[in-house]
Amino acid sequence: MTVWQWGLIAFAVLLLAYAGFLALLVLAGRREDARALARFPPDCIVLFRRLIGDPRTRRGDKLLLAALVAYLSMPFDLVPDFIPIAGQLDDAIVIVLVLRTVLRGASPDLIRAHWPGPEASLNTLLRLGGRSA
Repeated sequence: MTVWQWGLIAFAVLLLAYAGFLALLVLAGRREDARALARFPPDCIVLFRRLIGDPRTRRGDKLLLAALVAYLSMPFDLVPDFIPIAGQLDDAIVIVLVLRTVLRGASPDLIRAHWPGPEASLNTLLRLGGRSA
């Protein structure tokens, strides 16, 4: 198998696990939680884009966010994506570290002003950044 095939298989497995978890939440009667979880990654992308464009965001945080976008769009990683689980885990770790750094540097009001998702997701995001919800 080629590197791309392994990467596609790993992506498909992660996507199926994610979809399965969302389905379990819906079956358990927690539709709002499932909706918030499904919208969380796109909401974070919108937040990143808005923070990069906001003059109140520190220059260092803007550079970190731009570097994160560049890192995620590059075809090579610290751990290659064709390695199951570990290949995607390094991306997740880098995202969490950058997100946590940016959230600690920005005021909760700035994050709140740019967050497009539900309040519960925002509270989770703020706790991730070490801020009170």
